[in-house]
Amino acid sequence: MALLWITYQRLHRHKKLIRLQSDEIERQLRELMKQNEIQQRLNYEKQQIISVVSHDLKGPFNRIFALAQLMDMSGNLTEEQQEYLDKIHQITVDGLSMMRNLLDKRKLEESGMDMAPEELNLFTQLHSLIKNYRTLAEKKDITIEFTGPDPARIFSDRNFINRIFENLLSNAVKFSPSGKTIYVSMKEEAEDSYRINIKDEGPGMTLEDTGKIFQKFQRLSAQPTAGESSTGLGLWIVKSLVEKAGGEVSCDSVAGKGATFSVLLKKSVN
Repeated sequence: MALLWITYQRLHRHKKLIRLQSDEIERQLRELMKQNEIQQRLNYEKQQIISVVSHDLKGPFNRIFALAQLMDMSGNLTEEQQEYLDKIHQITVDGLSMMRNLLDKRKLEESGMDMAPEELNLFTQLHSLIKNYRTLAEKKDITIEFTGPDPARIFSDRNFINRIFENLLSNAVKFSPSGKTIYVSMKEEAEDSYRINIKDEGPGMTLEDTGKIFQKFQRLSAQPTAGESSTGLGLWIVKSLVEKAGGEVSCDSVAGKGATFSVLLKKSVN
């Protein structure tokens, strides 16, 4: 009987211990669920703030950009006034680029950004973009050269193509020193693709940089040459959009010898 009683007491204590442990686990689970709900709410609020701020700021930035262009076209500015106007123009372009990247990130993470493919002449698309960026590049005494076949038919989303090459051209201008050249070339690859290379003469990237350039919010060792800012999202957006379009993107760079970004896109099926 004594042995049975001892066994009973041990089992009772063991059950009590198990119950206490179970209660503690349940308490920790409830706390974890509560923290998770708080975190989800904070993330939602953060995304909403980014969206509202980005949308609301685009209007004033676009008006400043338009006014700066009108003033630039007047031609009645002193050298000092022109210098200040160029800085206003650069800051405005910089700000608009950052807001577009923040909005693109939100769209990619939340809805995935659906494609609306159509037949495009890639030569015409690139020529138009490069024409816009030449104005910005000239203010830093940078030349942009472009070569490629015309027409170059692809079947893709117009907005995707614009955002991909806006980011790549913007980076090339941003990291190129004054007096350098950016080379944009397009050529047929195999029978079904076009390869577009954007080569700059900037500081290039370290081996460590090249391993993380397409990740979000990455700060690389190279610094913009005119104090431009960056969200660290541009190249992540490039990779995301290129892959959604069924293409490939890569980078070849050596520290001190510039960088070449290469995008492979499929031709039109027709």
